[in-house]
Amino acid sequence: MKQPGMNPYPFREAWILTKNMKNDDIRNRDMNHPVSDHMIRNEPFYLASGNEIQLFKTACEAKIPVMLKGPTGCGKTRFVEYMAFELKRPLITVSCHEDLFASDLIGRYLLKYDETVWVDGPLTRAVRMGAICYLDEVVEARKDTTVVIHPLTDNRRTLNIDKKGETLAAHPDFLMVISYNPGYQSVLKDLKQSTRQRFMAIEFDYPAGGKEARIVSREGGVDLETAVRLVSLAEKIRNIREHGLTEGASTRLLIYAADLIRLGVNPREACKNAVCLPLTDDQRLQETLEDLVDDIF
Repeated sequence: MKQPGMNPYPFREAWILTKNMKNDDIRNRDMNHPVSDHMIRNEPFYLASGNEIQLFKTACEAKIPVMLKGPTGCGKTRFVEYMAFELKRPLITVSCHEDLFASDLIGRYLLKYDETVWVDGPLTRAVRMGAICYLDEVVEARKDTTVVIHPLTDNRRTLNIDKKGETLAAHPDFLMVISYNPGYQSVLKDLKQSTRQRFMAIEFDYPAGGKEARIVSREGGVDLETAVRLVSLAEKIRNIREHGLTEGASTRLLIYAADLIRLGVNPREACKNAVCLPLTDDQRLQETLEDLVDDIF
């Protein structure tokens, strides 16, 4: 039964109200998902490798969509979180996968009491509130799903909500950011040129030795000497990728190993379980990786 005084279309009314509101008022009002729910409250630890911070700020000012390219676990997501904090923008992150449909991004009608009510998806919420919308590992999503971002990533800056017959203009502060790992490119998993050429790109790699050791030490809570050894191990592993490894040891895996060491696990065992085993199931490669661990620890 419909409850007295209940508005079955709260999002539609709220959008009409925001048409004549100033940008600051819009930023601080978002239906059932307040902007404050999506703010990064504590500064994430991030060490710049180049001019990526200034590039991102400039792209944000110019309203140019941003594509982050780099290997797994090199800091792309942390960078986006850091920039959201720096720019004081809300951040909405979507982890893409092959079962991600357009309706998962845009929204859908749901049954509430005895009526259907529209519920915004994460992309629509970001468009309304002026958030940074981050599609993580976008090549994992269905190609017919990623097409929905096309009108948002050119001069139109609009989102078509077909199920409501509505075209939503993006908030002035809205920014689309995507990331992907070029190492996984294939015929089946790659960005279409029609998508790729709507973004400026910032290329990422694993941090240079000294910076990566500082990151591992800080994030994993180990002394710098141990962190340097872990980074040395990672560099050796990255150098043998041509022998069958799909991906090198990521900074993320080094931090996991550091966490185990900090909590009392033997360094060799920590490296085996947090670095070597996740990288491959090949027994010969495992033996090679464990030999590298023995050389360093």
